[in-house]
Amino acid sequence: MSIKMKLKEIANVEMGQSPDSNYVFEYDDLAMPFLQGNADFGDISPSPQFYCSKPLKQAQTGDILISVRAPVGAVNLADQSYCIGRGLAAIRPKNSHISSKLFQNIISANKQSLIRVAQGSTFEAISKNDLLEMDIYVPESDLLQKIDNTLDVIEQTISQTRIIIEKLNNKKQGLLNDLLTRGVNLHGNLRPSYEDAPDLYQETELGFIPKEWDISLLDDVATRGSGHTPNKNVPSYWNGGVKWVSLADSSKLDQIHISETDKEISYLGIQNSSAVMHSKGTVVLSRDAGIGKSAILTDDMAVSQHFMAWKCSKRLNNYFLYYWLQQDKPVFENIAIGSTIKTIGLPFFKTYKIAVPSISEQEKVSAILLDTDKYLSDEVNKLNKLEKVKIGLLKDLLQN
Repeated sequence: MSIKMKLKEIANVEMGQSPDSNYVFEYDDLAMPFLQGNADFGDISPSPQFYCSKPLKQAQTGDILISVRAPVGAVNLADQSYCIGRGLAAIRPKNSHISSKLFQNIISANKQSLIRVAQGSTFEAISKNDLLEMDIYVPESDLLQKIDNTLDVIEQTISQTRIIIEKLNNKKQGLLNDLLTRGVNLHGNLRPSYEDAPDLYQETELGFIPKEWDISLLDDVATRGSGHTPNKNVPSYWNGGVKWVSLADSSKLDQIHISETDKEISYLGIQNSSAVMHSKGTVVLSRDAGIGKSAILTDDMAVSQHFMAWKCSKRLNNYFLYYWLQQDKPVFENIAIGSTIKTIGLPFFKTYKIAVPSISEQEKVSAILLDTDKYLSDEVNKLNKLEKVKIGLLKDLLQN
């Protein structure tokens, strides 16, 4: 059984405080690793990017680091001493009979109550008192080791799955670079590199590409379009069954396809605005927040003005274009302008060029990348299921 109690009964809380920026550096082997918020949180412990020579508040090894500002409730384990800024707090158990890992899980299992408190404040944040008054379930001492052992099994599986996902991501990035610069031969095998077979390549404004490939304006091999937002003050323009891709769908992009949208508009809304319907198979790309994210429409949909949309001609495979845009994401991010919301101006896309292999080679390249993405997607789904199982198991173990 578990005992319900307040956090203050079994732990102390150290709220973070931002140090003087004059003492914060990108690297200093004599300074303490510095965490301003949860941006440097990892799966278990942080990976700090900055260091502080005069810390004001510190977390000790074994402390539970928790985000106290949006997003509230993210948790990591301090694997060393850290200087902590005002976006974090360090939770320090009073007794050593609970392992740091189990205590981290106990905090994670009860963080929803903190999130609810934060959402009720003007600025999404929680105070020291909110933490100390948090209700938690603590297992009786004779169950601690059993619960630790049970959680270890699933956490090892989760860790192994994350390693597989990291390897697949690295493989995908390598394939993107190789396949979109070297392509494949008639047998579907990757061409030798330029260094190994320079006679197979030509120098272009996009770099060295196979001699069989062309360089083309994207506008010459695809029909470019965009979208619009109907008047939000006219109810009949909204919720009319037309899927409408907007910035609210950013999390759904970069997963090859997009099939559902956060908002819908109506055909009346399309008729009374500059919005247009884009056909199934159209490739869309965000040119504002979430710059460079892309996807392929699985249905006829409309998009907001924050998106570009391309309907491919017979010379261009839409999956090839999707992967080309994925590879070029750093380019889009670098040319984005604007301080409040970065954006890519429309003139950029009028002169945007891509390499164009034969359609059969595009299909072969796309098939290889799609297979890799399928393996990656399967592992990500597996990880999501494992984490849900862990959360459910954790609640059962702690509350029953």
